[in-house]
Amino acid sequence: MQKNYAKIRAAGAELIAISSDDQGDTQKTVQGSGLEFPVLADKDKKAITAYNVVDPGNNRIARPAAYIVQKDGTVVWKSIDTKVARVPTAQILTELGKL
Repeated sequence: MQKNYAKIRAAGAELIAISSDDQGDTQKTVQGSGLEFPVLADKDKKAITAYNVVDPGNNRIARPAAYIVQKDGTVVWKSIDTKVARVPTAQILTELGKL
């Protein structure tokens, strides 16, 4: 996602990632990976539970998912994968282009 962050921003969107790690581990990941987009720590898994993305095989983590949420909070597109694969950025950009 970092590689395509500028394309996402150019499409008029913001990328926000959510980690099930605590704040310290999340910050280490952000710094170690050179991430420029916001990554929120969700140690209590409130967000990943609310968006129904708790991994069914490992309830300590989220399964790969992507949501496009409008400013008013309306979810206009989502992809929740059952396999261990991230949604391709090209697919997200295609969906953003439809808005």
